[in-house]
Amino acid sequence: METGEKKNVLVTGGAGFLGSFLCEQLLKDGNRVICIDNFSTGHVRNIEPYLRNPDFQFLRLDINEPIDLESFPELEAFKVPFVGVQEIYHLAVPTTIKKFEEFRVQTLLANSVGTRNILDVAVKYKAKILLASSAVVYGPRTEDLFFSEEHKGVVDQLSPRACYDEGKRFAETMFSTYANVYGLDTRIARIFRSYGPRMALFDGQQISDMILAALNNEKLLINGHEDFSTSLLYVTDVVDGMMRVMKAAKGIGPVNIGSDEDLKMTDVANKIIELTSSSSTVEFGESLLFFSQLGLPNISKAKEHLGWLPVTRLEGGLQKTVDYIRANKILLTGGE
Repeated sequence: METGEKKNVLVTGGAGFLGSFLCEQLLKDGNRVICIDNFSTGHVRNIEPYLRNPDFQFLRLDINEPIDLESFPELEAFKVPFVGVQEIYHLAVPTTIKKFEEFRVQTLLANSVGTRNILDVAVKYKAKILLASSAVVYGPRTEDLFFSEEHKGVVDQLSPRACYDEGKRFAETMFSTYANVYGLDTRIARIFRSYGPRMALFDGQQISDMILAALNNEKLLINGHEDFSTSLLYVTDVVDGMMRVMKAAKGIGPVNIGSDEDLKMTDVANKIIELTSSSSTVEFGESLLFFSQLGLPNISKAKEHLGWLPVTRLEGGLQKTVDYIRANKILLTGGE
């Protein structure tokens, strides 16, 4: 890459909830961003503000098909054949709770075939590549509650949700193997449950659905029992964590990115009611396969090696999410 040339950064799943915020921050930091998404669970409105930015290029692609960046004339300004790609953030995988059954095969392929295709791009350009992995690799919540990166999780590889849970574990194996075989500079960020603006509505995403219900003075539904608790990390803290993992010294290994505060969903729901001045009440519904109680992250490694820790308090993050849904309510609920 020529001296002074902007970095080319590839983001798969860039039109999704986390991916769009990552693209936004990468652009603010002066990078050129190539965003890949097939809109299976992402949405064009998440990236609409950047489409006219000359440093941003969106490609509607399925990562399960081989990717040749040099075949796209719209990337001409990025000079990919000459300067290559310097960094890749691999986030692409269907993320849906209520439509999980519909995307099981696509999820399985994204975690295997799709991951291979992206790793091959990284090999071609000798790019640093980060996997957005997940807390699910540790398995269900245990008595220990906190998971450090050394924890060897137990996942049922035959369960209905194994295409995601075991799929993420296999994706980590692929990253490790490519690092060993090709000398690739790989990074793994294990992301715990997060929330914020741009989360899908009507999909079982508890925070966004509860906020919309509160704005409409309807009952807030918690999918689970009264003692259901979880950690919640605001989206910009997730992005900051991923970018710090990318900038870290080579060989840092997996890093937990999440909040180590255990929150009862009933307390979160009541805070939402308070912030929206709503007359809503809270009720409990059936548990969802893909919204289960997970353990909490031990974030000592992120603190010590990356100088990272969550900075957005729950009330502040919820307020920003409330403001977004209130301002975009008609757009978000009016269909495609």
